[in-house]
Amino acid sequence: MTGSDAAPALPATRVVVGVNGTPGSRAALRRAADEAGQRRAELWAVLAWQPPGGELHARRAPAAPLPGLDWENLARTTLVTAVREVFPGGAGVPLRAVLARGTPGRALAMTADREDDLLVVGAGHRGRLHRALRPSVSRYCVAHAACPVLTVPPPPLEADLAMAHRRNVWRLRLDTRHFTRETTPPAT
Repeated sequence: MTGSDAAPALPATRVVVGVNGTPGSRAALRRAADEAGQRRAELWAVLAWQPPGGELHARRAPAAPLPGLDWENLARTTLVTAVREVFPGGAGVPLRAVLARGTPGRALAMTADREDDLLVVGAGHRGRLHRALRPSVSRYCVAHAACPVLTVPPPPLEADLAMAHRRNVWRLRLDTRHFTRETTPPAT
């Protein structure tokens, strides 16, 4: 069989994961790496970004190119930092870090455009007010992706961090009794 008679190489299977630097996205990144290893697939870590105010505002602003570059550099730094923190010794699978300009749900669904891809997204804790103000990336991906979507629940610590952040914003005293119980080893 000669080189021209060989069957064309099939495109590599990909596991596409949304990354934004939060604890939930880091959990999704770890899970996506596990899935990529099991499937012998390439891992695509994708961070979607937009200029402040969205694309329409960026096109109308007279000095749009310069601030846009700053936001793109910030997105790149966030993506690289998240990947390095999750995989300090390397991912163990082929990894590609991708910046996608656009809304997160749409950018992820468009990146994971093959039927044999797997899209992994974090499914964060979302209250009614948050759902009303910001659309769910995971719901968008489930509804619009051309491939299977795996939603990863947030780590238990994420809810505690959000609660501590809210209390700090409102300058309320933080009750650390349950943190102490969970982190203090039992006395022997």
